[in-house]
Amino acid sequence: MNVAIFGATGTVGRHVVARALAAGHQVTVLTRDPANLNTAPHERLRVEVGDVLDPAAVERTVIGQDAVIVTLGAGRKGVVRAEGTRHIIEAMARTGVKRLICQSSLGVGDSRGNLNFVWKYVMFGMLLRQAYADHVRQEEYVLASGLDWTIVRPSAFTDGPATGNYRRDFPATETGLSLKISRADIAEFLVEQLTDGTYIRRTPGISN
Repeated sequence: MNVAIFGATGTVGRHVVARALAAGHQVTVLTRDPANLNTAPHERLRVEVGDVLDPAAVERTVIGQDAVIVTLGAGRKGVVRAEGTRHIIEAMARTGVKRLICQSSLGVGDSRGNLNFVWKYVMFGMLLRQAYADHVRQEEYVLASGLDWTIVRPSAFTDGPATGNYRRDFPATETGLSLKISRADIAEFLVEQLTDGTYIRRTPGISN
């Protein structure tokens, strides 16, 4: 598949690029500084230089793609997830690209009465209020887009069983704190969504 990846220089995004290339996909990334990709030149990797807040640069990256993966974080201009995602969605609408796979941290812990609840509503709700509000807007843009979207909510702390393997149902039915999910696991799940339609128009989480 031809896939555009936004947020490719982030901690998860670099893994997504590597996984997508390993899976045989044609990858296009948008970045302000290609040196930050930390990826060796590859015949199936195309790099567009520009900013995700620049509609023209985003459209150059999106046009002709089969799918788009978004792993945006905070950039030098501050929190950019929501506005960057909005520009991507608008570019997809203009160019006819329908499949969107979007990482959001809005669902960091959804179960009450455990550390997930504390983490989500204290850390994100108070200490990181701006970032949390940005994730809310990001998901609102995706849900209202009319695209074939999947929102992936990786959890830094999870109420799933401490098995060492990540889960794909969210929230988990079991209780108890487990380990931190690896960025490589998140990337693997995101890339799998290119060919697995199970979660289209759903908001799964993954945890371990």
